[in-house]
Amino acid sequence: MNHSKGRYQPNLRADAARVLYQILEQGLSARECLPAAQLQHNEKDKAWLQEMTYGVLRQLPILQHWLRLLLDKPLKKDVKVVEHLIMLGFYQLAYSRVSTHAAVSECVNACAPLNAIATKGLVNAVLRNFIRQDMAQNLPDSEQILSGQPKWLYKKLVSAYPNNYPAILDAMQHKAPIWLRVNVKHKSVAEYCQLLDQQVIAYECEEQQPHGIILSKGCDITLLPGYNEGWFAVQDGAAQLAAPFLNCQPGDRVLDCCAAPGGKTCHILELEPDITQCVAIDIASSRLQRIEENLARLGHKATLICGDASEPNTWWDEQQFDRILLDAPCSATGIIRRHPDIKWLRKSSDIEVLVALQAKIIDAMWPLLKSGGTMLYATCSILPAENQLQITEFLNRTPDASVDVSFNNDAPDKPGRQILPGDKHMDGFYYARLIKS
Repeated sequence: MNHSKGRYQPNLRADAARVLYQILEQGLSARECLPAAQLQHNEKDKAWLQEMTYGVLRQLPILQHWLRLLLDKPLKKDVKVVEHLIMLGFYQLAYSRVSTHAAVSECVNACAPLNAIATKGLVNAVLRNFIRQDMAQNLPDSEQILSGQPKWLYKKLVSAYPNNYPAILDAMQHKAPIWLRVNVKHKSVAEYCQLLDQQVIAYECEEQQPHGIILSKGCDITLLPGYNEGWFAVQDGAAQLAAPFLNCQPGDRVLDCCAAPGGKTCHILELEPDITQCVAIDIASSRLQRIEENLARLGHKATLICGDASEPNTWWDEQQFDRILLDAPCSATGIIRRHPDIKWLRKSSDIEVLVALQAKIIDAMWPLLKSGGTMLYATCSILPAENQLQITEFLNRTPDASVDVSFNNDAPDKPGRQILPGDKHMDGFYYARLIKS
């Protein structure tokens, strides 16, 4: 946003509206624009900013519906940001515990720092109309609008999961819990749980993830016991399954492909410290730096390579691997409850492009695997085109590839394991274990 017309003043609602504008109108991710806005504020207000921004992104279709009913015509470009301010006001009035008076007056006051003083009267009138007409009770009968999902994604989910899509949509609208993975190199899970008990931090354990702990409420991760010492990592329960599913053995040479931010790399090294070598590659050097930071904090070593997984001839030393984890670039539809900006940054047409890229990478990686070796294909997507259909197509064109059937949890014709958002508190994730004959 251009702040040149007036000196920038930190204002919570103005900053939230700016972040929403950057995500929804300019296509930036929350990761790119939210931290910069949060820098201006204290801890409590930083949390508020994320809470409100994510809240609007979760409920966007209904907020846009109300906006269309109450705003005569869309606002012009230079004050377009005010539409996002109004939707923030709707969100507060309908979904938060802010008093109606505060929600209205604070949104009106935010017009000035947005260089839109002329819209004060409009913002005031629209929000007062919202209250007067009790719009929060005026819900459309569109299942798609109420689901909080964009039309294209809603349609894909209804078609892929005709029997249980309402439960999936519901889970996608709820905040995801924080999962920790205890670094067993330093502490056992029981020992770490004791430390949490001493600090009266509530948690639960899930038997499917022997190293996982789910925190009962959000907190500042860096203040948990042993953060700097690397006693734990933050990693969702579904992602914690990758290393056990890959099942590395002593002496294995392992490749972690598209490895950033390195959570799975670290877990592989924790579960089997006696592998010969773990090579982690990622296409972006900035992302490689995150792997490096995570390895350093958790006390692990791996060989890091900046390289394109679809072009191994540019970086591979021609030594084959016993195990390959391919965490393929994907739509990330399985982690929308954690990152609600994803659903507004993705378009239906992106899926085809991603499916083609995944196929290119899996074909490029296959020659790097030894005969008798295992490749674990993973995505954080819940769309069949990126998952079961992708693997079925790969098996059809690759004679020396077979799928580990003992691993399938769906029908025999659907290879692999699809975890849906909210299953045992986990994110949506897909895994298929492929064996080279």
